[in-house]
Amino acid sequence: MASFANCLIAWQKIHGRHDLPWQNNQNPYAIWVSEIMLQQTQVAAVFGYYSRFMQRFPTIASLAAAEQEQVLQLWSGLGYYSRARNLHNAAQMIVDEYAGRFPQDFGAIQSLPGIGRSTAAAIAAFAFNQPRAILDGNVKRVFARHFLVEGWPGSLKVEKQLWALAEDLLPEENIVAYTQGLMDLGATLCTRSKPRCNNCPLNKTCLAFKQQRVSELPTPKARKTIPQKQTTMLLLRSGNEVMLEKRPPTGIWGGLWSLPEISAKENAEQSVDLRYSIQAECLPALKILSHAFTHFRLHIQPQPMQVIHIRPHARETGIIWLPLEDAIGAALPTPVRKILLSLK
Repeated sequence: MASFANCLIAWQKIHGRHDLPWQNNQNPYAIWVSEIMLQQTQVAAVFGYYSRFMQRFPTIASLAAAEQEQVLQLWSGLGYYSRARNLHNAAQMIVDEYAGRFPQDFGAIQSLPGIGRSTAAAIAAFAFNQPRAILDGNVKRVFARHFLVEGWPGSLKVEKQLWALAEDLLPEENIVAYTQGLMDLGATLCTRSKPRCNNCPLNKTCLAFKQQRVSELPTPKARKTIPQKQTTMLLLRSGNEVMLEKRPPTGIWGGLWSLPEISAKENAEQSVDLRYSIQAECLPALKILSHAFTHFRLHIQPQPMQVIHIRPHARETGIIWLPLEDAIGAALPTPVRKILLSLK
């Protein structure tokens, strides 16, 4: 076990990543934001978002004081929007309960919204030099291959086995280099496809490499048919303005602005009249746009509509009319922004 950690630490210090924007400091806030953004998201996709976010909200206090709308707008396009809502809620919790200082206690870190065991461990290791075990997707892959752990890592039995390994492998020192090394190895060498095993510092002890089973591990989850869903999004336009509707605070795209939706079976003109007190006529439909979520695929039929008359009481809370350019810059889900951009 010690040789695993020692090899990894030595490799990381020479060949690991050392110039990521959130590295080379022990600011728990900066580390926390980066770890949340990196959940289920590639490093390259995070760079621009992280820079803009930290520039707009340089401190926990500034994030806590912001409107959720502002936070979601900066997050727009990064996906998994519950992360942004949890980040905002946690900042307010830190201000209220910890006087604006990020807690060092591991249990307190885990109690913050949106922070699970592995994310809390990464923050504790990088910010406070605490020897805590991480187990994100990349690390599960490294452990599964190196120690020949069979079975889908998402199952309770296998995950428990991997957590036990993660705890046993922790070194007594150099926890930052070790933790970063695990992340770097999974992201750069022990990748999901086309792993670079010949360059791996652990290939002499990797059981999957020895047995030529690297491509088999981690064991994939049994495939299920991905559900297909359809919706119609209404592009209501009055002059150069387009109507946006606030989505519920929870669920898919929670708290974001979006286009009004109806089912494929509904009559668009009747629905708009009944629901929004707006008279409008349908224009030719746009090309269907498909968007993949984690558990289903959504097929969106954009339906442009020209507004004829808006009754005075139609402009209600939760609905805004914005010029097209302003609407494109609002806190929108990625497919909605693509639809609006197509209008240009």
